Amino acid sequence: MALLILRVCFICVAAGIATLLLRIDISGPAYIPYLVIFGSVLMSLGVIAVDIFTPRKQIEVISGVYFGLLVGVLMTYILYLALAPLIPANSPYTAPTLLLMGSVLCYACTSLLLQTKDDFRFVIPYVEFARDLKGLRPIVLDTSAIIDGRLAEFAETNIIESQLVMPGFVLAELQAIADSNDRLRRARGRRGLDILNRLRTQPNIEFQIYDRELPEFAGQPVDMKLVILAKHLEGKIITGDFNLNKVAKVHNVAVVNLNEIAASLRPQFLPGEAFEVRVVKAGEGPEQGIGYLDDGTMVVIEGGRHRINATLPVVVTSTLQTQAGRMLFAKVDDAAIRSGA
Repeated sequence: MALLILRVCFICVAAGIATLLLRIDISGPAYIPYLVIFGSVLMSLGVIAVDIFTPRKQIEVISGVYFGLLVGVLMTYILYLALAPLIPANSPYTAPTLLLMGSVLCYACTSLLLQTKDDFRFVIPYVEFARDLKGLRPIVLDTSAIIDGRLAEFAETNIIESQLVMPGFVLAELQAIADSNDRLRRARGRRGLDILNRLRTQPNIEFQIYDRELPEFAGQPVDMKLVILAKHLEGKIITGDFNLNKVAKVHNVAVVNLNEIAASLRPQFLPGEAFEVRVVKAGEGPEQGIGYLDDGTMVVIEGGRHRINATLPVVVTSTLQTQAGRMLFAKVDDAAIRSGA
């Protein structure tokens, strides 16, 4: 509503300026006054149309153009004052020269500010406008974390308070995977896009697509772009990629590893605890069978080799933590079987 009122006022002001121009005594055909009013209103409508059809405006671009023009006009005025004693009075070349000089300086200043806005900031008046981030530090999403699928379920628990940032180059990579000729890769890419839609529609999650191209991105692979972006935003990277995890830590960038989160949420079993597990295959030992818990933890069952496809009560004997995860060693609880029989 406020924008509508602003645009109507802008059209009225343009028409008012046109009526003021009509007070100037200009000889010509009778339709000139109407042409002036029509031209002013048409110009204002054109400006409003440009405003409407460019809804996504970046404040740093707008401020760069504004202050570039401001500095250019100021430099033109100062240069004109310096050269005024050298310019003949009432010279017909003064106005064109001043206009040309102003155009060149305004263009040069605006171009310089737009190209260097990410390298330095003026405290006043050219400031960096940054939106307040929800939570402590934003979390930059990696392709592997999106395709994994667990992130969406994790976000639905309302435990994530930070802003989730989806880089434009990661989205492009995900779209390329979804358009792959390989059936498996195509399915993984489409699942990743579905996960993104779930994250985007979560009411408790602040989701942003970051499509700016930083100068440091030039010639860098996707993993390094993620590291650079996380540094730029002073945020973290969430990933399931082992190599990216190592690269980020080398560059002192905080990493949230999905696999480590999943491992930390698995139930803890102490020696002597009992539970039931289904034997799915034979193990390496002569009497060993292999079973899996619901979270994927492998259980090596002593005495389970000849009871494949049976659900047995077992007792934990020991645990082993490896890089791939936690393994449980257990033995069949014959006493429980006999008492149950």
